[in-house]
Amino acid sequence: MPWRLLKIGLRGAHKEPRFFPEPADLRDSYDVVIIGGGGHGLACAYYLATRHGIRNVAVLEQGYIGGGNTGRNTTIVRSNYLTPDGVRFYDASVRMFQRLSQELDINLFYSTRGHYTLAHSDEAMRTMRWRAEVNRHLDVDSQVVDRDAVGRGIPGLDLDCGGSQPVMGALYHAPGAVVRHDAVAWGYARAATNNGVEVHQKTRVTGMQVENGRVCGVATDRGNIRCGAVVSMVAGSTPRITEMAGLSTPIEIFPLQACVTEPVKPFLDTIVVSGSLHVYVSQSSRGELVMGASVDPAVLHSTRSSFEFVEGLADRIVDLFPFTARLRINRQWAGMSDMTPDFAPIMGTTPVSGFYLDAGWGTWGFKATPISGSTMADTVANNRNHELIEPFRFDRFADFQLVGEKGAASVGH
Repeated sequence: MPWRLLKIGLRGAHKEPRFFPEPADLRDSYDVVIIGGGGHGLACAYYLATRHGIRNVAVLEQGYIGGGNTGRNTTIVRSNYLTPDGVRFYDASVRMFQRLSQELDINLFYSTRGHYTLAHSDEAMRTMRWRAEVNRHLDVDSQVVDRDAVGRGIPGLDLDCGGSQPVMGALYHAPGAVVRHDAVAWGYARAATNNGVEVHQKTRVTGMQVENGRVCGVATDRGNIRCGAVVSMVAGSTPRITEMAGLSTPIEIFPLQACVTEPVKPFLDTIVVSGSLHVYVSQSSRGELVMGASVDPAVLHSTRSSFEFVEGLADRIVDLFPFTARLRINRQWAGMSDMTPDFAPIMGTTPVSGFYLDAGWGTWGFKATPISGSTMADTVANNRNHELIEPFRFDRFADFQLVGEKGAASVGH
């Protein structure tokens, strides 16, 4: 029996310490204000405090910690991207995720599963070979496997997909994993506050003060704040914040829906993706099937769910796993995906001095949480873009230096 547990038992009454400290009053000035209390914002605050000694930091969240896209994603972590820039960036994030439970002293339920991206055509197989070559050149474990190997790796999968789009092979990415999304947010929040950062929930930013091309403060529904730097990490709310700063971006917002089934006995220990069928699925530790599809086709700043999504997704899941036809859908939800033309994020410095942007993640921002927080903290501390995020700089659209990650987006996750 652990000694700590024995002491608690012998003591009788035991008051467990708060996970987060009591909320502090909002002060009138900070060195850095981070807008957005999701995984990215909390990670950035944590690394500012622990790696750069910048602790006079306020994280402002209009809702609650992790209540935006951090709590609305499907928890997949991978690095099998298409461009060298994307592969390097996400591989660094995977490596950080693998040791993050120990660093934050919280069980994140990180589970390496392996990730299959199915190919249903010769064209798709060519793309898988292309991605595999880029991945392996950068020491990322990805390989193309044939139809038989897919059948052995995913028992229960109908390789003929109901006769419509038979599986020809797949890109298999062994490090593919899932991780508890809300625990990531809680872990970073607790670690940040333990290092002097203030996290203010239910605090909405309503304006931004810019003087002579430099940001010098923000207005909130709880009062005005002076600051030396502002970092926007708000995903689907990005256009509202950038407008306050006087900036225009090519970001468009599309809803992305997902759902889970009732729990069933474990049968799927991998992550399965089909770009042709526009579907992906994994099984949670509780036995639920976590499923999603591509983003909705129309621009919409909303997190509403629709019957059309569930109907179409269920049809495609049954093509892959016919026996799931008997399962019930427990719940569905949606997030707001901030999409850029080249399917890559916008990160780092902006034309407004002191204003830093972390946006344009589309549907794969969660898997970038550790490396985004780390590189953005470094960028803010040194007022220059970290080398890993230089390809994602704000002005690349004006320079026509696009990244081009659409080929690795699969179904947009």
